Amino acid sequence: MAQQESWVLGNHAVDAVLRVNPERALQLWVVINPKHAAQRDILDRAEAIGLSIHPVDKQELEKRCKNSQHQGVALTARPRQLGSDKELERFVASLSENKPALMLILDQVQDPHNFGACLRTADAAGVDAVIVAKDNASPLTAVVQKVASGAAETMPIFRVANLARAIEGLKRQGVWMIGTSDKATHSLYQQDFTGPVGLVMGAEGKGLRQLTESKCDSLVSLPMASTIVSSLNVSVATGVCLYEVVRQRSVATAS
Repeated sequence: MAQQESWVLGNHAVDAVLRVNPERALQLWVVINPKHAAQRDILDRAEAIGLSIHPVDKQELEKRCKNSQHQGVALTARPRQLGSDKELERFVASLSENKPALMLILDQVQDPHNFGACLRTADAAGVDAVIVAKDNASPLTAVVQKVASGAAETMPIFRVANLARAIEGLKRQGVWMIGTSDKATHSLYQQDFTGPVGLVMGAEGKGLRQLTESKCDSLVSLPMASTIVSSLNVSVATGVCLYEVVRQRSVATAS
């Protein structure tokens, strides 16, 4: 496989590429299963855009993509181009004033499973964009795309040179930055999320870096009842926080 190609694995991830960014697709490799409706849809999309389709057995596919978690479908694709610092500024400026912005900022989240899970939850919760740093953050790997279940293709993602500077830029554009920290003086459920918000989540185990934390307008903690468990996995914590935003905004809209 050429250097500028990558694997996309699994039904949802492959289908998302073919639907959203078909120009990325290069070749499709399939363990044919006539009874699999999702696979039939993928094959129809691939045929419609004239994509090369290669029927293979399971062992051959695993040998090619070096991964057994493919669900019988794998795509070679051009890398997705992520947004830059300047594009982020323009993107935020273009957001509708009818809906308060909701941004997810991930500080050094390096585990691909966590990154993928965060993308999936962000898409489900209606996040406008996910922002990560260029360094010390998980790239958009095949694992990320499979775990994200299609959201790695549909979610606007910006990879910025300096996360602290990006946070400052968002603040200048009217986005209130809220970080999660065990140093917080109030809980998630005491915070107002009804305005334009950037939710800042820290890395596995370490939480937010000191500089990132210092750039936040407000810090919140997640209540922990356990005497043993002191923190949640970052993707789980992200889901808890995002759906508190969804809950508050739903109540505000209904009232």
